Amino acid sequence: MRLFAAVLPPPEVAAELATEVDRLKRLPGADALRWTGRPGWPRGGATDWHFTLAFYGEVEDGVVPDLSDRLARAAHRTPPFRLSVAGGGQFGHGRALWAGADGDLETLRLLADRAEAAARKAGVPMGEHRRYKAHLTVARSRDAMEVRPYVELLAEFAGRTWTVAELTLVRSNLPTSGVPGEQPRYEVVARWGLGAGG
Repeated sequence: MRLFAAVLPPPEVAAELATEVDRLKRLPGADALRWTGRPGWPRGGATDWHFTLAFYGEVEDGVVPDLSDRLARAAHRTPPFRLSVAGGGQFGHGRALWAGADGDLETLRLLADRAEAAARKAGVPMGEHRRYKAHLTVARSRDAMEVRPYVELLAEFAGRTWTVAELTLVRSNLPTSGVPGEQPRYEVVARWGLGAGG
């Protein structure tokens, strides 16, 4: 299974972001970007928009129970915390456009570090450790492009604050249709409550 650990924004937060993304889509050249999210968002069960904490790639089925146990412990050791979607930026000269985060970013980073450590201890091959940068991808481009107008609009965005109360393990199902621009489908595999009572 192709897996990652994530924090999922609640539906009302995703709805605010969807409104902002609709503004971005009206900018000149927006059709050159592949936008994440789908018509009908928000929907139950899975999410297109998420803060990835640790990306695991293909994980052997036999490793998933140990990884899950370790993620449960990581969640229980981390208290609930406040977060909002705010600001934004780009990676790779416009190859990824993202919304950022505000709030208790230290606890978010701690949870990301614990999600990565859980995988390493479970035997999931992880690349070199990098300092966590909270971002939620809203669009991608195959080629470098000028995205300054999009980044300027995102910089002004500040969504409502919510309490992050769970750690989620998500499965990424890669496109199989061959249709250009098709996005991966995301499916929640497991959720663990944050804090001692989780």
